[in-house]
Amino acid sequence: MNIKFLSNVLNEGTAALIVSETNRLYFTEFSASDGFLIVGKTGAKFITDSRYIEAASVEAKDCVVELQKTGLEFDEQLKETLRSFGAKQVFIEASRLSVSDAAYYEEKLSDFIIVKTDELDNEINKIRKVKNAEEIGKIKRAQEIAEGAFKKILPLVKPGALERDIAAALDYEMRKLGALGVSFETIVVAGENSSKPHGVPGDNKVKNGDFVTFDFGALYAGYHSDTTRTVCVGTPTSEMANVYDTVLRAQKAGVEALKPGLACRAADAVCRDIIKEAGYGDFFGHGTGHGVGVEIHEQPNLSPRTSEDVLLEVGNVVTVEPGIYLPGKFGVRIEDMLSITEDGSYNFVTLPKELITL
Repeated sequence: MNIKFLSNVLNEGTAALIVSETNRLYFTEFSASDGFLIVGKTGAKFITDSRYIEAASVEAKDCVVELQKTGLEFDEQLKETLRSFGAKQVFIEASRLSVSDAAYYEEKLSDFIIVKTDELDNEINKIRKVKNAEEIGKIKRAQEIAEGAFKKILPLVKPGALERDIAAALDYEMRKLGALGVSFETIVVAGENSSKPHGVPGDNKVKNGDFVTFDFGALYAGYHSDTTRTVCVGTPTSEMANVYDTVLRAQKAGVEALKPGLACRAADAVCRDIIKEAGYGDFFGHGTGHGVGVEIHEQPNLSPRTSEDVLLEVGNVVTVEPGIYLPGKFGVRIEDMLSITEDGSYNFVTLPKELITL
């Protein structure tokens, strides 16, 4: 299905050479650390080595699978494949290749015009940011796994527990429940460490009165989930409660605002304005949200830096994750992941957002 979308935007006499692992996975639905996907106007071929050929022949979607030849024979194999699609121009993933990689393809494919602009990247991003029902289902399952694991490890969150031990337990539970891996390095940060938006779990011990922030996700069938929750061990101070309430109001307003046609920059402003009005604008430094799919960060971005003409579309999957981070004190972030629907949005996350005290 996804390969056909790319074929449809290619012109006669052109082909796309896709070598990045993420895009190969997206288009073939087959995961491999190496391989070459060539997409033309009339079809597609996935060339891979002996490690993957048997599995790819069964699992790769909408493409012919062929064993990769060795040495100079591979150069001819690649050229012949391109010729079979009538290609004279070959588009490459300019944003995902190093300068040396681009030079390599220019040299090896000197019979063709190699297009090194961002045209292919832009078309792929347009295709990838609109999820179909099957993709939505995979993301939903990833979220279910992550939530199940989070509920299991909450009893571990108590005074004396190490951040890294809690994070390791969360990763383990996600694996047990069916995750192929984690979406990113799990964040579990307590007390002063919670003021670091992307803090790293370490030997810091949870103390009574701490906020503990969890940012976590599961990887399922190539698709990611992404959720953040902040809990309190014991009773929060009035300042902590006020900051939490401010983030919660901003996050709920951001979720409520999501709908097709809303500018991504405007979605960010909904959350950001509430935090600014509460006097914490200087302590919310990142964007409100980002796309999620076969990568944990993909388009579209809910950010003040996003162009005004980038609008939410049906099928987008985005996060809404405002936060306030007070250096040397604590931080709060609340994050849901939602898909844009015809009448608004669907929230994948079912975990409570009201402050959990342990």
